[in-house]
Amino acid sequence: MNWKHHLATGSRLLLGLIFAVFGLNFFLHFLPQPGAPPAAVAFAGALFASGYVFPLIKTIEVVAGVLLLTRTAVPFALVVLAPIIVNIVAFHTLLAPAGLPLALVVLATELHLAWYHRRAFAPLFARGSQSKADVTARVGRSHPAAA
Repeated sequence: MNWKHHLATGSRLLLGLIFAVFGLNFFLHFLPQPGAPPAAVAFAGALFASGYVFPLIKTIEVVAGVLLLTRTAVPFALVVLAPIIVNIVAFHTLLAPAGLPLALVVLATELHLAWYHRRAFAPLFARGSQSKADVTARVGRSHPAAA
């Protein structure tokens, strides 16, 4: 194996571990919570007060973290985590700068893994739509999309 594969494996495990641990911490409370600026507390409080937003986000984080740790559906996990990571970076940039270094590590790791798995994302950026003939040629007539 080459160094790029090892780096991607390390990035995948790091990102998976971060999201699995911090997601589980929401439910199990095993890590101490540092103090936060008033605006950050107000924002997090509003999400928590909704009754569903934080549990939903943290459940997604745990599931995506486990997918990354087990090397299962890695591109899917990256897509699911992308908007969460954007919000984490924005939160720490605008409301709680003390956490910005870890947020930037998470962002860099996500971007590295997205680049490593770029072939999986290529169809998302293809021009136009595929014709029925293209689908039939690629997957055969037995595929539902070719019908």
